[in-house]
Amino acid sequence: SSAPTCPPARKRDVPTPNALPEALIQRFADDVARLTGGGLNDRFGIAASGGPDSVAMLLLAATAFPGRVESATVDHRLRAASTSEAHYVASICAERDIPHQTLTLDTLPDGNVSNEARKARYAALEAWADDRKIDWLMTAHHADDQLETMIMRLNRGSGVAGLSGIRARQGRIVRPLLHWRHDELVALLVDMGVEAVDDPTNHDDAYDRARLRKKLRKSDLFDAEAAAISADALADADAALEIWVDQLEAAHVQQDATGVAFHRADAGIPAEVLRRLVLRCVRRLDPDFKPRGVPLTMLIKTLEAGGRSTLGNVVATGGKNWVFAPAPTRRNTA
Repeated sequence: SSAPTCPPARKRDVPTPNALPEALIQRFADDVARLTGGGLNDRFGIAASGGPDSVAMLLLAATAFPGRVESATVDHRLRAASTSEAHYVASICAERDIPHQTLTLDTLPDGNVSNEARKARYAALEAWADDRKIDWLMTAHHADDQLETMIMRLNRGSGVAGLSGIRARQGRIVRPLLHWRHDELVALLVDMGVEAVDDPTNHDDAYDRARLRKKLRKSDLFDAEAAAISADALADADAALEIWVDQLEAAHVQQDATGVAFHRADAGIPAEVLRRLVLRCVRRLDPDFKPRGVPLTMLIKTLEAGGRSTLGNVVATGGKNWVFAPAPTRRNTA
């Protein structure tokens, strides 16, 4: 459920005691324009948790795009302080005549709490953006988040897509702070005399990201800004690979009532492209299949040897052409 906590925005020309520097406002506006095309009438929704990164983004957006910004805070009710934190964001918005809503989530499904909370959070924000006729939804992921993500995925053996890290744009979700450092966002708030809340999970060693963050803060071996540039390059490479795979799929993959056939006209397809093609064949029959590097690699080796194997709910057979069919339904012998 959601409920507005401050009135609709109206343009106000009252200066703040500590105004944002023009250079930072222009830098932020340019970053947003690169992601959105810079539409003069675009409306922006700011996902603000009350932490320093999202509060800084909220203030930058409200200053750069006056009268075109609204904010929402998702209250997962996973911590006792979450409701008061949402009220704090609402108070920041009320002082600046920025429309704000708190989106309260129902009980999360069983499973990975962090993952389920993330999915529920984005679903709530998308529904809110639909309701408010918002063109672009901003989240406050920054360069340090990007570095952490890339290292975590490197430790999992991720490929090009995974190492692309956090995407700057996904649908209408944009992340204009991916080339901003956390420390400069904190400094921005200090200079403005604005406080932010501190989420204790950011320091909880029960979370892999929190442990990694602590180690990175103590090390000068990694350059977050350079990592952000590398992530952009990898994202471009990933997009180029997808275009190539699109062309190969259109030319060499056919589907009928019995399954999917991949006609291997070119045995010299690079391994990464072949992996993506096989994944697409599997997902045509099992859309919910989650890619896993080792099993997918083993399947491809089996198919190249002319063998037969099952992945997810799909059975695949190798040879000159690779054939994918729904796996037989398992009988309950109990």
